[in-house]
Amino acid sequence: MSLIQKHAEHIESTSGETHEVFNQSSALENYNLYKSDIALQEALHHYGVEDTESLAAHGARCGEAEVIAWGFDANENKPQFDTHDRFGRRVDLVKFHPAYHSLMELALSNGIHSGPWRDSAKSAHLKRAALSYMQAQVEAGHGCPLTMTFASVPTIKLSPVLAAIWLPKILANKYQPDNVPYFEKSAVTIGMGMTEKQGGSDVRANSTVAEPITASGNGALYTISGHKWFLSAPMCDAFLMLAQAKGGLSCFLVPRWREDGTKNGLYVQRLKNKMGNVSNASSEVELRQAHGWMVGDEGRGVSAIIEMVSLTRFDCMVGSTAGQRQAVAQAVNHAQQRSSFGARLIDQPLMQNVLADLQLEVEGSLALTMRMAKALDNADDPSEQLLMRLGTAVGKFWICKRTPGHAYEAMECLGGNGVIENCIMPRLYREAPINAIWEGSGNIQALDVLRALQKTPAVLERWFKELAKSAGSYPLLDAAVERLQTFFNKPESLEFRARYLIEQLALTMQAALLVQSAPPPVADAFVRSRLSGGQAVYGCLPEGVDVHMILSRVLPEFDCAES
Repeated sequence: MSLIQKHAEHIESTSGETHEVFNQSSALENYNLYKSDIALQEALHHYGVEDTESLAAHGARCGEAEVIAWGFDANENKPQFDTHDRFGRRVDLVKFHPAYHSLMELALSNGIHSGPWRDSAKSAHLKRAALSYMQAQVEAGHGCPLTMTFASVPTIKLSPVLAAIWLPKILANKYQPDNVPYFEKSAVTIGMGMTEKQGGSDVRANSTVAEPITASGNGALYTISGHKWFLSAPMCDAFLMLAQAKGGLSCFLVPRWREDGTKNGLYVQRLKNKMGNVSNASSEVELRQAHGWMVGDEGRGVSAIIEMVSLTRFDCMVGSTAGQRQAVAQAVNHAQQRSSFGARLIDQPLMQNVLADLQLEVEGSLALTMRMAKALDNADDPSEQLLMRLGTAVGKFWICKRTPGHAYEAMECLGGNGVIENCIMPRLYREAPINAIWEGSGNIQALDVLRALQKTPAVLERWFKELAKSAGSYPLLDAAVERLQTFFNKPESLEFRARYLIEQLALTMQAALLVQSAPPPVADAFVRSRLSGGQAVYGCLPEGVDVHMILSRVLPEFDCAES
């Protein structure tokens, strides 16, 4: 063979190859979400959680490529709604991709919905928060029915008759999505329908009406007619709803199937076409003589459901913190492997400032979230109840508010790759605003804080008592707490400046908690960056911050040059 022939053959064999792929990061997968998260491990250790084997096992499973792929598949294949079957019968059936069911099975089999309600469960809320925090990093949408099922338990306990029937099924650690009546199942999920078109968060404006069938009162069966503007997870087996009874707004448990096995009068009008949370079906429903049992006393509907709302708000904190954690992990994973201008991104001082700042946000969010989980574990303590009363509203407001900007900044660290749909970052970005709106938007949380301060002034005293545990550690923190105290000297301006008030309540508490539980370089960087004045964007950390130490906490394989 001549040289010309050999050259021609070589050209033909390589004609499809124009370049070698290099200087691209690999996917963050097949890693342990627990063992790679130093801040999570330290928080649990600080609060005395000793048995972490199950957490490590769940972290390993959540980090597997297979499970991560479920998250992508569940979002790329949105729920499909059939109003009728092929024979013309009304079915109101929502169909999910198998990946969604796999995620639900993983969560329910690990007791994310049930752990804290089991007898003698030590540190159960802390462990559950950790489990939920890890699984939410894989996919957020399926968390909606999980949190509603979990949070329904205290409300359903208000009716002993209903609790005897439903709680064993709610607390079963398995997933049974079959479209059959609840009495044919050993495991069920619970949803919630509160808001209506005309009222939104003002549930006392609800117009849905409930009429007793025979007897009235707690545990009695009613017919319910009206509508719900948001009913998430419409394939749950029953829903806690508010409706106007003769004695006022009351709470009801409304199943999808009636007692005789026929379809209940719940008619799904459509699924919401949401910007995020797309794996989770959210719907509008009409209730036409639907059967439902009253839960709690007549006219005490808001009181009956308020503990459920408090728990779902806590889970918004967990979910948003999880989104922050996954976003910074993705950004650091990319920066470790990508080089630009002659050096890895992770070794460049400006990028180190941005990434360390993003990690500090996670540190503060996780500290506040886990402190509230600890309070939930000690809910029988009146002092912890006071802390939790303010803490869930403050935490829900602040952590969820900070997440959209955090997601965007982390996405920018990946450059153009960060906006491509086969990367997780666009999903994290679309998901980021959801928790800020779910379970009461920012203004609702602000008004709830003011209501707590007015009705139970002891909550503020308890808040400052918690802050006092860190007094004397940092002059900046002491000064911020002192300014916060003087803020309450002008009650006439509290509502107008309520958002600023909550910001300061959150920041000082996050700082104080980090002083108590985090390594000094983390606490120092948080205090100096968050309490010394305005911070327009991420990446404005002051000089002298130990960015190397902070970033070493993000992923165990991290290494970078000292700056």
